[in-house]
Amino acid sequence: MWSIMNKQIHKLTSLVLNAVLSGIMISVGGAVYLLCDNKIMGSFLFSFGLFTIVQRGFALYTGKVGYIPENPPGYILETFITLVGNIAGTAIGALLLQNTRFADSLHDKAAVSMEIKTGDSLTSQLILGAFCGMLMFLAVDNAKECRKKNADMSLVFGVCLPVMIFIICGFNHSIADAFYMFTARTFPEDLSYIVIIASGNAIGGMMIPVVRKINSFQ
Repeated sequence: MWSIMNKQIHKLTSLVLNAVLSGIMISVGGAVYLLCDNKIMGSFLFSFGLFTIVQRGFALYTGKVGYIPENPPGYILETFITLVGNIAGTAIGALLLQNTRFADSLHDKAAVSMEIKTGDSLTSQLILGAFCGMLMFLAVDNAKECRKKNADMSLVFGVCLPVMIFIICGFNHSIADAFYMFTARTFPEDLSYIVIIASGNAIGGMMIPVVRKINSFQ
């Protein structure tokens, strides 16, 4: 019994730490995007966050939530813990960067971004969150497929392109937006917005797996 409990504690600890690390990686991606004047280059550099998460096996909410239909019910709790850990990681990243020479620039740009995002309609927030969720699922699923085929170059494009698309289009990513929220210092006022976007990410992320599951029954 103690052995089982130790394994569960170790698994939970590992999940939380990997989720926090993912939040910090997304913070790095968010920071470089805000500091980059070229939108296309900034979107490419932002993808460093997800690429690192995928390669290192860290835990990212938008990379996990899409797989809920293909996993047992306990996976939902694991995904929720990942979300909380990711948000904590972005808080750490934002707090650390607030004590650097980049603080004012990051704050001003993040504040503008959050004002636009939170001023949007609920319908628009959910739809833009859903598109982002679908793209993030594809990025992670592309990585899994490329690993099976040892296709390293395809893995790079498969992960980076969906990220670049959602950044350039302005789709809503709950973890990236959490970093912007902490950087803009609008927490906790904007926390409800993050919850809405996380819901949109979940809807979009699960679309392809649900269709895939339906097709498997035919």
